[in-house]
Amino acid sequence: MRFRSLESRIVTLFLVLIVAVQVAGLLVIQRGIDNNARLSIGAELNNGAKVFRRLLDQNAQSLRFGARLLARDTAFLAAIGNNDEGDRATIESALENSGRRIKASLSMLIGEDRRIGATTNPKQSAALEQIALSMLDAAEAADGANGIAIVDHRPYQIVAMPIKAPITIGWIVMTFPIDRQLANDMREVTSLHTTVLTRDPQGRWLQAGSTFVGPSAQAVVDQLQALPAAPAGPFDMTVETAQYSARLTPIGEDNGSTASVLLARSIDEATAEYRRLERWLVGLTLGGIFVSALAIVLAAKRIAQPISALAVTAKRLEEGDYKVPIDSTREDEIGALAHAFDAMREGIAKREQEIRRLAYWDTLTNLPNRAQFVLLLNDALPEAQRREEHLYVLMMDLDRFKHVNDVMGHSFGDALLRQVAGRLQLLLANRRQSSAQVARLGGDEFAVLLPAANLDAAQMMAYEILQALETPLSLEDQMVDIGAGLGIAGYPEHAADGETLLSMAEVAMYAAKQRTEGPVVYDPAMDKSSAKSLSLLTELRNAAEGNQFRLHVQPKISLASGQVVGMEALVRWVHPERGNVFPDEFIPFAEQTGFIRILTRWVMERSAELCRELAGRGHHLKVSVNLSTRDLLDQDLPAKFADLLSRHKLGPGSFCLEITESAIMDDPVRAQQTLERLSAMGLDLSIDDFGTGYSSLAYLKRLPVNELKIDKSFVLNMEHDEGDTKIVRSTIDLGHNMGLRVVAEGIESEAVWRLLADLGCDQGQGYFMSRPIPADQLVPWLEKWQAPLAAAAVEGAVSYAK
Repeated sequence: MRFRSLESRIVTLFLVLIVAVQVAGLLVIQRGIDNNARLSIGAELNNGAKVFRRLLDQNAQSLRFGARLLARDTAFLAAIGNNDEGDRATIESALENSGRRIKASLSMLIGEDRRIGATTNPKQSAALEQIALSMLDAAEAADGANGIAIVDHRPYQIVAMPIKAPITIGWIVMTFPIDRQLANDMREVTSLHTTVLTRDPQGRWLQAGSTFVGPSAQAVVDQLQALPAAPAGPFDMTVETAQYSARLTPIGEDNGSTASVLLARSIDEATAEYRRLERWLVGLTLGGIFVSALAIVLAAKRIAQPISALAVTAKRLEEGDYKVPIDSTREDEIGALAHAFDAMREGIAKREQEIRRLAYWDTLTNLPNRAQFVLLLNDALPEAQRREEHLYVLMMDLDRFKHVNDVMGHSFGDALLRQVAGRLQLLLANRRQSSAQVARLGGDEFAVLLPAANLDAAQMMAYEILQALETPLSLEDQMVDIGAGLGIAGYPEHAADGETLLSMAEVAMYAAKQRTEGPVVYDPAMDKSSAKSLSLLTELRNAAEGNQFRLHVQPKISLASGQVVGMEALVRWVHPERGNVFPDEFIPFAEQTGFIRILTRWVMERSAELCRELAGRGHHLKVSVNLSTRDLLDQDLPAKFADLLSRHKLGPGSFCLEITESAIMDDPVRAQQTLERLSAMGLDLSIDDFGTGYSSLAYLKRLPVNELKIDKSFVLNMEHDEGDTKIVRSTIDLGHNMGLRVVAEGIESEAVWRLLADLGCDQGQGYFMSRPIPADQLVPWLEKWQAPLAAAAVEGAVSYAK
């Protein structure tokens, strides 16, 4: 039985479950045993502490009783009263006899002058004198007092009893040792090991008596000594090899030393009966596991063996043997599975060929698809390496195919792709390129594999392909003019593996689409350009976050009055390393990548701040802001402007939004919707660079615009070029006839100013009036500005401001 087989897994699963359940049960029982044992031991230790204190109380009562009898003995009282040498012997004899009867270790008499008058143990009396004197007042008040004293690291019970005749004439003091005898008595009563201990002020534990003997008794002291502090509750300890649960109970203190009793109960003894039961349970569990294992193995064989036979059959199906017989005579679920396998075998045989065709061939053109082309390329590369030949990949992407799909529909586009595929196949057949392969990689991308060819042959083939595609295609009585961008990459010049070679051909193809100059051979600089573009996007984002953009403005002047009526907002980039970056270097890229929206939002915010600041100084100027194609496609643009005007407390007349003709014509419907919403808000709209686009005047007249800006290319040379002058005059007349304000850009001389004014142009801007200046320099410029016409009227001369 293999470990990874179904049979072994079934056996393993059920065995693991059974063992887990049994082990969990044993663990629960063992934990219950331990908990019950702990609770029982804890109760025994608590009761033991009470019993030990009861023994101490009994000893104290015995001492007090013996001392009371002696204190009331008339002969003893008489001997104390006489106080001569003969009576002193009588007193000592009485003290000794009385102490021996009650097993006291010391009996002494303290006179009314609070000095020791007689004693049975002078050395011990001297050690106990201080604690005995401290007990006299309490003994007199309560007719006796008792306590714990520690002498030579040994604890004693001490009792003081007043002698009254009828007034107090002295005290009898007796002591009882707390030693091994008391520990043995405790052991006999409670079965608990008992150890009497003292601890000096330095924290050292000393044993005064224990039921443990020899090294065991010392082991108890050593373990206590190793503890950082005296434990307050039960704790475990090891005596030699036996485990005990112990409890330390303080019984008294004397002059910084403490006396305690340690009660210990053997855990093994407490759980002995439970362990026998546990062993029985373990035996029964092992027997149950063995019987269950036999039953599980038999059941697993019954289930797994037919499935194993089906697995062998499936393996043969995988190898392509679809004639293998399958036994489906069983009536249970295994038989149903076998019947399903037999039906699957027939279905697989029918579908395998179709699946392979779909996986590696394009269903539309019946050409190899990208996966098949990569396989062909990877097969051709080792052959080219072995023969030391060159190999080239030509990749092309059709021009204006998206437009064909949008205008004519996808079915028309599919038919177009089939015709392109036919032309490519026909071209290769006519050139008898038997080893060349053409494939459709996806969408409108095609590729050609040219093994055993040089660069000249690859380029010649590329030109022939482009020439073949230049011939218009006839579809459904429609003539379609379509071209392609084509890139070339080769082995071993550019790459040694198929995916990289395809990637490089794709880079060259996109470069070809941008240049529109025929096929392009891959150059590593193309990838560097892509990396530069990626770097530029990152730098633009950093510029926005690092406040590297600066707002510049160029004043707009009324050509009739010379009054400053507005300004155009422009953005400049102050790069921390490259210095000033011209707008031509980053604005087109920002439009391509979509970053232009962030840039437009920045210009809008700064322009609004400038408008508010100028209005506060009495200069009410309309600021013109350029909008890109992506801005016009933003359906939230009107809401953003409304929020901007609200936040800066500006009226909609403070802004004029400039839009290029090309931006409008990219998506005329959406552009008109956005412009109508902006116009409804009260914002002025201007067509920028008018005359350079391809817009329809019939369409433009429907736009809600207020202004036309004549492109500077018509204005710069109009004083020397009659053609430009005619274009400008026509544009001014057109704008006025449409009710629009006309603004001229690029005024660089007074002559052009005067010419535009004569033609009726409303406003102008250009270097003659002012170059673009930083926004914070606009107010000083306004204060210095003098219109040439006004200056001529006053001074008879012309003053030029540049």
